[in-house]
Amino acid sequence: MLSELQVMFTRRRTWAMLAAIALIPILLALAVYLSADRLAPGEGPPFVDRVTQNGLFTGFAAMLLAMPLFLPLTVSVVAGDTIAGEAGQGTLRYLLISPVGRVRLLLVKYLGTLAFVMVGTLTLMIAGALIGALLFPVGPVTLLSGDVIGLGEALGRMALVALYTTISMLGMLALGLFISTLTTIPVGAMTGVLVASGVSQILDNLPQLSVIHEFLFTHYWLDFADLLRNPIELSSMGSNLVLQLAYVATFGTLAYGRFRTQDVLS
Repeated sequence: MLSELQVMFTRRRTWAMLAAIALIPILLALAVYLSADRLAPGEGPPFVDRVTQNGLFTGFAAMLLAMPLFLPLTVSVVAGDTIAGEAGQGTLRYLLISPVGRVRLLLVKYLGTLAFVMVGTLTLMIAGALIGALLFPVGPVTLLSGDVIGLGEALGRMALVALYTTISMLGMLALGLFISTLTTIPVGAMTGVLVASGVSQILDNLPQLSVIHEFLFTHYWLDFADLLRNPIELSSMGSNLVLQLAYVATFGTLAYGRFRTQDVLS
């Protein structure tokens, strides 16, 4: 596992993606700071109208903007490369020659992608807090419920949002792992994961298909706003966790079935 993390976080691509993730709140904060017009409460994307009142909302607003496309894009790159990247480079056969079971190899690859997501979400929130504190006032945070919390508790809520977002990516990571076992072309696997994310979000926005909404892995992605209330509403996080674990179990099993039976050494 340590070797996988070392490989993951010594790649220039990984650091480039983390830098791009950090740029999201920075660009958002600069756009709001340089704008001549100040948004009235309730105008514009959620949380953006609160950024000028309290810089800590930069991280929350940036996360909301990143969830539909940019964060799934980076996740699809990492998840799609897990097995297909090794197969495409010809290194997969050497991994399997070593005394490492295929289940363990899949698990290590999955945990490596999960570590990237955890670091990525924390990077976004930390960058948002820092640029927000630099450009805007920072103080006690007024929650969506109207309650006011101190700076320390607000930072804790930011960590919870990062955790919620990481949980939201569990199913997509498992899907990416499965698709990555189907091909030796990493770009194809990455594209498949990203397309699956886009299709799921489109279906989730069609009221005619409301009967399947709660089964889509993207359904609870934007519900982290429940963590910005007092008391904290954990029902969405619980439902999201159950749904994501179901996807992990399903696509993890499919990934193992494919990986175990196919000739991955060619």
